Amino acid sequence: MADNTLYYGDNLDIMRRYIGDETVDLVYLDPPFNSNATYNILYGEHDGTQAASQIKAFEDTWQWDQTAAAAFYETVEMGGQVSRALQAFRTILNESTMLAYLAMMAPRLVELRRVMKPTASIYLHCDPTASHYLKLLMDAVFGVTNYRNEIIWKRTSAHNDSAVYGKAHDVILYYSKSLVLNHNKQHLPYDPKYIDSHYRYVDDNGRIFRTDNLTAKGLSGGGYTYEWNGITRVWRCPQEKMQQWVDEGRVRYTKNGTAEYVRYLDEMLGMPAQDIWTDLSPINSRAAERLGYPTQKPQALLERIISASSNPGDVVLDPFCGCGTAVAAAQNLSRQWIGIDITHLAVTLIKNRLKDSFWKNLNLKDLPFKTIGEPVSITDAQTLAASDPYQFQWWALGLVGARPVEQKKGADKGIDGRLYFHDDLVSIKTKQIVFSVKAGHTNVTHLRDLRGVLDREGAEIGVLITMEEPTKPMRTEAASAGFYESGWGTKHPRLQLLSIAELLDDRNIDMPTSRGNVTYKKAELVKKNEKTLGLDISKE
Repeated sequence: MADNTLYYGDNLDIMRRYIGDETVDLVYLDPPFNSNATYNILYGEHDGTQAASQIKAFEDTWQWDQTAAAAFYETVEMGGQVSRALQAFRTILNESTMLAYLAMMAPRLVELRRVMKPTASIYLHCDPTASHYLKLLMDAVFGVTNYRNEIIWKRTSAHNDSAVYGKAHDVILYYSKSLVLNHNKQHLPYDPKYIDSHYRYVDDNGRIFRTDNLTAKGLSGGGYTYEWNGITRVWRCPQEKMQQWVDEGRVRYTKNGTAEYVRYLDEMLGMPAQDIWTDLSPINSRAAERLGYPTQKPQALLERIISASSNPGDVVLDPFCGCGTAVAAAQNLSRQWIGIDITHLAVTLIKNRLKDSFWKNLNLKDLPFKTIGEPVSITDAQTLAASDPYQFQWWALGLVGARPVEQKKGADKGIDGRLYFHDDLVSIKTKQIVFSVKAGHTNVTHLRDLRGVLDREGAEIGVLITMEEPTKPMRTEAASAGFYESGWGTKHPRLQLLSIAELLDDRNIDMPTSRGNVTYKKAELVKKNEKTLGLDISKE
């Protein structure tokens, strides 16, 4: 059995390096496309206001540049249907943002097909802006004969869009790798009106039932002719089956003696799911599962997909996993999972989400899954800092359970991250730790600056995270700031120094008990039922 694994990095590179041929049972991906849009994570404030701070998670701006052109030509030169599809797109779209997006998606879909088992399925979640192009691309990658459904998910009740009909739905393209696929039919509760109109009878034990005509008049394929209950008719079942149903109490008779089959409501699975899904509500601003991540989908949506196209123990892959809804749903349904994201911010959110949902009493570093791609040495950290300073900041802050601040010019000057905590059982005041992260050379001036920020913000503790080992004057300056005394009477240095080496060696902030950390919105603790969506997951 493969280990559950969370990867940081470009999903194309990760799949090529780490994921073997035909090892995945189900793929779900939600690759965002909304040209020139910027997606922000929203964090609720802790000062009692209704405002929310935000940080840019990713900028969904696709451009036809050297990178897009390289991806385009690499796929075109492979030949085959995908190559022909991309060449046709270029004829239609020219060198546009849409072509850049499709050039990025094409090699990833090819890799996804490679890692899928012959019985595997793939669900591509998109909006109508790009769904028609993606469907043609999916046809080229998986073959027209392996198209299964275009599922319409009603993601909002109403949308007041100017000069057009309200845009209220997303598209989910459902394909399989072959004609032999794993599919468990899903059922939805019957409409109350349907129950009222069809299940009109109650037996002596109080069970609600309906009846079906057992005569075969007009039935395609004919039936069985014999006498039953004094009536000779063409019946739907053989005489032996009729007798069995009578013995089981499944047959009742009309006033004229015609046999009818009894169907009990409490035995019915419900209405088979269709390709229009209007019963799964989106995540609104008050939803308990809302984590503030852009494009977050409801877990019930992913649980339906995972239940339909995989079984307990199967491997589910989400190559654009964002805040981890697919991996959380897979974990809840006793599937194995692989999640990939290109930002350390998302990886941190996913780890916190899984901890709060399934392993509340464990530390982040002790969670029972692998995380690959994060720095594990000073050299790794230096490489990350050199290639992407923001990713380095997000990673370092994630190690201590802090969250980044807005990246707007002039906003929160001198502060790279914040951690909020509660440290007594009486006061309702939320207290904070402010962070400064330095990847380059550091000296006592940086610590004095942080001390000024600490006083300005009225924060309880300030922490400077450094790549270099702190100097003796820096430690002297930190010691001169004194101590913060918590509501529990414990004392903690107001100014603290943590090097990357110390963080990698499992050292952490000296603060009131970690149970008081309320920085991230906590996901709900999952209490597994013996059955989830009709599938037995009680045994792991």
